[in-house]
Order: sequence, then structure tokens, then C-alpha cells
Amino acid sequence: MYRYDEFDAAFVAARTAQFADQVKRRLSGELSEDQFRPLRLMNGLYLQLHAYMLRIAVPYGTLSSKQMRKFAHIARTYDRGYGHFTTRQNIQFNWPKLKDIPVILEELASVEMHAIQTSGNCIRNVTADHFAGAAADEIIDPRPIAEILRQWSSLHPEFSYLPRKFKIAMTGAANDRAAIRFHDIGLQAATNAAGEIGWEVWVGGGLGRTPMIGKLINSFVPNEHLLAYLESIMRVYNRYGRRDNKYKARIKILVHEEGLETIKGQVEAEFAEVRGGVLTLPQEEVDRITAYFAPPQFTEQPATKIDVAYQSIIDPAYGRWLDHNINSHRVPGYASVTISLKPVGGAPGDATDKQMDDVADIAERYGFDELRVTHEQNLVLPHVAIADLRAVYDALVATGLAEGNNGLITDMICCPGLDFCALANARSIPIAQEISQKFASPERQAEIGDLKIKISGCINACGHHHVGHIGILGVEKKGGELYQITLGGDATEQASVGKIVGPGFEADAVPGAIETIVDTYLARRQNADESFIQAYRRLGEAVFKEALYGAA
Repeated sequence: MYRYDEFDAAFVAARTAQFADQVKRRLSGELSEDQFRPLRLMNGLYLQLHAYMLRIAVPYGTLSSKQMRKFAHIARTYDRGYGHFTTRQNIQFNWPKLKDIPVILEELASVEMHAIQTSGNCIRNVTADHFAGAAADEIIDPRPIAEILRQWSSLHPEFSYLPRKFKIAMTGAANDRAAIRFHDIGLQAATNAAGEIGWEVWVGGGLGRTPMIGKLINSFVPNEHLLAYLESIMRVYNRYGRRDNKYKARIKILVHEEGLETIKGQVEAEFAEVRGGVLTLPQEEVDRITAYFAPPQFTEQPATKIDVAYQSIIDPAYGRWLDHNINSHRVPGYASVTISLKPVGGAPGDATDKQMDDVADIAERYGFDELRVTHEQNLVLPHVAIADLRAVYDALVATGLAEGNNGLITDMICCPGLDFCALANARSIPIAQEISQKFASPERQAEIGDLKIKISGCINACGHHHVGHIGILGVEKKGGELYQITLGGDATEQASVGKIVGPGFEADAVPGAIETIVDTYLARRQNADESFIQAYRRLGEAVFKEALYGAA
């Protein structure tokens, strides 16, 4: 796991001291809120409906037990006893007092963390596959390059004031678990004819008001030229991205309006100027950073297989957990464990201070002191011996985080919505809770199988509703809350944007509408192995629309 060097430590300390002075001036009245706003946003501090919200960066979703314990301490000491893990693999605290922010940032710095560039028109936290370095299907661990991108992008003088926020995601596997096609830049590991490993570069993806699937701008960029190529893209965007209309300021609009070939030509022209120059990434530097991500000291294990069927008979709850929350590992005898933050009736992505402390203990004892945050608002223990799975499960049961529902209908993505967010039009959390309770039965969830529901409280799409197999968008209509339903979204390598099926539903009708969609799927699927998204693509929208609204 990456450790701060002298530059990192000095850089974060200087920023923390600078912002502490700015907070002091705001509290004294020397700075107005309008003057303070751009300063606080540069440090991850938002003003929500009821209080300030602090968003803390978790680079590429990786953190240690010590860092998780610090989150627990902050939640307990400066907030209301919980934190919210987000779709950017970050954590948010919803109730800190402004006077406490400098102290919180100092405490974060003590465990090599900060809130820089978690907001504002800059390059945001680089996200990655949450199974990076562990997954059996991985070509290469993307985290060393993600760390290099973090260093390159932090306070980059040319890209600190972009036309709009900019998001980068990357995966080292052929199976896309990082939603790279829905980012401003998406990077996927690739191998050329000579067997060398480099990166596919996708550009112009995004959600929000105008959802778009990214386009492949380069099928193979070697490591040594990746920084130069990305800088070329950023220069084109910074030069030509619209600044007159924030709704059209993202790079996806530039690519759409100018066309991929035009943008590619401009990028290649920039790349020709900088290729081979100071942005060339030396292999020794890649090796130096990669050394920080050396795998743990795995040992030969007595157990290399999991008999899920047998465990399901003797302990059904444990069997469900094994069936849904375990991912295959590249090392025999080990597995990756998804810790669901989606208990039935709970707020998706939330964890209490005690739960964070308990998870830190579990990671320290059974997981080589390493944790991940997923973009689907769960946690992961990337390296767990199969022989320890039962002990891990029992520890999770004790802290209330043993729900075996990863990938199932109750494993929903949900933004904070109108309960917290000043931008929201409608509540999200209560809708998620009601759907979760309606489908609480484990047998019902198992019958339905793989189905992703994603809920947003406004068009900004923090809940990724556009790419839910079933998406729910809260809108305001005549002073009330209404919910549109979309079908057919997919954030994987088979990327698709969901389509609105018809008029919106009142809040109390949404769970019933979801049940109608699910029942239609179950009645029309070819067999139990045909997933919802597969059935939707085969059947089309009309079947579900008729079930919801009746014949036209």
C-alpha cells in the first residue's frame, strides 16, 4: 500500500495549515460565504441542506485498518457516529462543525489522508477496480499507475481550474468493475501483439443530465507514454471545453459536438509535441511505485475450494454469504470478501463508528491489514484465506454487516438525496429502504438473482441510476416528489444507458412498480439462468411498459 514520501507529507501539511487559516477567517467574519466557497470546495467541504459535509479522498479505493479506525474516530468525535461511503470510493461525513474541520484534517494527515480535490473543477479522486491486485481475471494491478496519476494530477497548475470536474477510472481486468465507460477518461489494461501490457483509453463518458458512453480514442498506450497521452487529452479539453454553460462543460459534450475523430486529431497533435519529453514515465519510477503495492506474504493453504452447497445446507445464511459475497482470488487458497453495507431497511453505504472499528479489526486479523471501498458503496477484504472465511463471517455477523446480498436486488446504490443534499429534488434513502424491505426474503432475492437497482435524487445522477438494470430518478413536479423508472442500464464492458419507460410514480407507488417489473421478468425469463438484464435485452422495453401502465 502506498506510503507518503516527504513531498506528500509536506504538501498535505501545508494545505491543512492554509485551510485552517481560511476557516478561522470565515468564523471571524473576515471572509464572507461567497469568498469562502471556492476555498472550502478546494478542500472537499460542501454546504449541504442542514450542515457542512466533508468528503475525504480514498485514492483508488484502498485503505488500511489504521485509516479505517481514523474514520471511526472522526465519526464518533466530530460527527453523529457514522460515515457514508460513496460511488467515488470516498467517504463523506454529513454533520461536522466548521470549527472542527481543521482538526479533522490534521487527524487525517496523521494517517496519510486528506480531502484535497474531492470537489471543484479539477481532476477528482482516481477510482479503480475494488479487486485490484487480487482478482483471478486481472491482467495487471492498476493501482501503481493510479497512484502515479494521483501524483500527476494533484494541484496540476494547468488543470486546477478546468471547465468542469473531471473523473478518471481504471481497471486491470477484462471484466469492467470500475464503470470506465462512464468516466471522462476510462483506462482498461490491454495487451498488444508483442505481449506488452498497456492501456485502452476511453474518453467522453459520463452520467448526469446527459448520459453518454465513452468512446475508444486509443486501443493501446504503453505505460511510458500514458501521462503524456492523458495530458494531451486534458490540454484539448481545457482549451476547448465550454465555460459559458456548466451543463455543457464536460468533455463528453466536447467529444459529442466535435466528433471523436476531430478530438482524436487534436489529441494526437498535442501528443506528438510532448511524446518522449519530460512526461515520459521511466520504468524505474513505475517499479518504485509498484513496490509499494507488493502482494502480501501469501502462504500455502490447506483449503483451496469452498463447498457452498454443503455450507448452505448446514447454515443457509452462511451459504448465501459464500454464494454472493466471495470473489475468486488469483492465489489458490484465498478469496476476496465483499462486506455489504446494504442491510435490509438500512441506508445504503452507511457504516457506524463501531462497524468501522470492527471492520478494521477484521482486516488486521484476517486480511493483511488492507481494505477497499467499492464504487457500489460496499467494502472489500481483498485477501482472505479460505480457511478463515467462517471466522470472518462470524465477526461480520457480530457487527451487523454479514448480509449475503452482493449483486442482488437489495444491494442498491443510492445517493443521499433530499435528506441531505442541497441539489436534490427528491428523497432517495427512504425509497431504497422500502424496496429493500419489500424484497427482504432471502429466498425471493435468490429467485430473482443478479439485478442492480440504482437510485438518484436528482439529475446529477450521483446514484448512477442511468446504468442500473432498474434505475430510479427522483424529480420535482408541482412541489412534490415523483420518481421516473429506467430499464436496461449497464455499467460493465457491455455498457448501456437505461431508457425511461413512462410517466413517473409517487413515492408510495415505487416499491409496487419495482415488484411489477420483477414479476414480469420472472414470468417471461427463459430459465433461471437468464438474468434480468439478459431478459430485458431479449424481450425489449414494451413488455415491461405494458405491465406497468397497461396496453397502449
